[in-house]
Amino acid sequence: MKFYLLLFSLCLIACQYPSEPPISLQDRAEEARRYCQANDFNEDFCILIDMNLHSGLDRFFVYDLKADSIFLQGLCAHGCGPHSWGADESKTKPLFSNVPESHCSSLGKYKMGARGVSSWGIKVNYKMHGLEESNSNAFKRFIVLHSWEAVPDNELFPAGTPEGWGCPAISNQLMREVDVLLQASTKPVLMWIYQ
Repeated sequence: MKFYLLLFSLCLIACQYPSEPPISLQDRAEEARRYCQANDFNEDFCILIDMNLHSGLDRFFVYDLKADSIFLQGLCAHGCGPHSWGADESKTKPLFSNVPESHCSSLGKYKMGARGVSSWGIKVNYKMHGLEESNSNAFKRFIVLHSWEAVPDNELFPAGTPEGWGCPAISNQLMREVDVLLQASTKPVLMWIYQ
């Protein structure tokens, strides 16, 4: 009888946790590589944002698809949702939405669009065109990649990165480097925000 109780307990525990390990950055990059090849996107690099990571850790990655390695990385803000703008209340459990005025970031693949003028950071932004149902409203929601003075250059865990209104915001220094890459690209660049 004890054996069956132990077996039952183990089954209950196993059912509470996913049996599959989390998908690695390299696996995401491989999927991104295939997407870029199939859709005539830039095959040299892409941008991967891992929202599974605590917001006080580097989770914005410019991934070199040729060398199969991270080229640049840094902190990245997500949307505050119903929480306070500029705080870090959802640093471990961000909410995601495609709904206008939700102040949430949207998961999915994006095509980086035109370079524009921003009110934030180094005054540069890039329009983001959502390519999936989960982010199809990004352009009309004015979700853009931009820098923000509130995002530091270095990790700040256990504190989180300040949260904005849904845009993936990065540090000024990182934006300067990403801006050079995006301006030089002759093909659309893929950004993939995932969890």
